[in-house]
Amino acid sequence: MTKPRLSIVVPSFNQAAYLETTLRSILDQRCENLELIVIDGGSTDGSVDIIRRYEKQLAYWVSERDGGQYEAVSKGFARATGDVMAWLNSDDFYLPGALSVVQEIFASFSEIEWLTTAHSLVGDRDGRVVRAHARTGYTRRGFLSGENLQNGSHFTQGWIQQESTFWRRSLWEKAGARLDAQFRLAGDFELWARFFEHAELYALDAPLAVFRLHGAQRSVEQARGYHDEALRALALHGGALPGGLRDALRRLAKLPRGWFWRKVAHRLGFLSRCSLVRRSRNAAGWQIKSQLD
Repeated sequence: MTKPRLSIVVPSFNQAAYLETTLRSILDQRCENLELIVIDGGSTDGSVDIIRRYEKQLAYWVSERDGGQYEAVSKGFARATGDVMAWLNSDDFYLPGALSVVQEIFASFSEIEWLTTAHSLVGDRDGRVVRAHARTGYTRRGFLSGENLQNGSHFTQGWIQQESTFWRRSLWEKAGARLDAQFRLAGDFELWARFFEHAELYALDAPLAVFRLHGAQRSVEQARGYHDEALRALALHGGALPGGLRDALRRLAKLPRGWFWRKVAHRLGFLSRCSLVRRSRNAAGWQIKSQLD
């Protein structure tokens, strides 16, 4: 199997406490056909010393002032040459073997243009996995009705985990080959909205990465701002929070014993399911299965 070239961009700014773990989570996998790019925003905390330690294994790196995380990601992607693309923030990390699994899946299924996980993991400041979230599905219709918001008054499927999401260069180009600079917090969410205009999102039935929750991220400090930007992105792409029966069911589904109403909502098509990518039972390869199978 010819594995596609995988380009990963790591944006970084004053994250020396976590940066080496992030880089090692990529490089220690000894992934074939890997291109790793690090864009540092002019760190003063020792991050540059860490980057220099690994520079022989990097396709490119730079440390200079920039306009923030998404500008750094865009700068990195402008230099990327891979067939499959992703970015990993400098305080998150991949699970062992995740990258070769991603390469195998993209090599096996031409119909998959972007891929995420159905099992997102959250870690603490020490890198321990302390929380796991199972997602039942991702669809364009569900996304545009707010199913993948991080919070709100109604039940949601949960966010599309950015650190576990990979896509083909062809999809990136169809979606404009850019991150929208007007979204300083929810740039990933707005990008997913554009991806959904061109392709279905598939989910791997296994975790790929860990989002490290340590209290200093912009998305934690400004969760309300992220939510407001995500709502603005929905409106920009023709979406809106639901009303009527759909909204009522999703509000009931958020109650402490809302499992029954979540089941009803799924039955009525008010909550999304998607195609899962799973390892076949005989371990001979990968297969795509409906969650209803």
